Amino acid sequence: MSDKRITYLYYFCIALTGIFFIISGFYEITKNPATYPKTLRMGYPPYFITTLGYAKIVGALALWLPNFKKLKEWVFAGFTFDIVFAFISGLNIHSVTDCTKAAVAFVLILLVYGLFSGRNQTGNTSRPVKVTESTGLRTG
Repeated sequence: MSDKRITYLYYFCIALTGIFFIISGFYEITKNPATYPKTLRMGYPPYFITTLGYAKIVGALALWLPNFKKLKEWVFAGFTFDIVFAFISGLNIHSVTDCTKAAVAFVLILLVYGLFSGRNQTGNTSRPVKVTESTGLRTG
């Protein structure tokens, strides 16, 4: 696949991931009746649900920032923990729908992180990197 197509796929998946987590976070913050009672039934306390909602929104916005590679890696880790625990919680209340949503979100996170790390390993970042001829060291 060409670099241009990979870049488009990366930005599409980042946008999709951000939108997914912003909507999820918004539902948690606003105590949406479609999700909030079920999350309480999973055993999570109300203060945790609200805090998680804000964390999801902040994390999604951080993914959309240019640069900040380390911050984005932490966001991917946090989202992965969230999805894994959502899957386990879905199993606990015997919800096939919640388990399926978590599995789809997990695949999306794996895809986005793979594209993210691949772009950064090949030097395809927004900050140019120079390699000096004499030492081969990266500068800039």
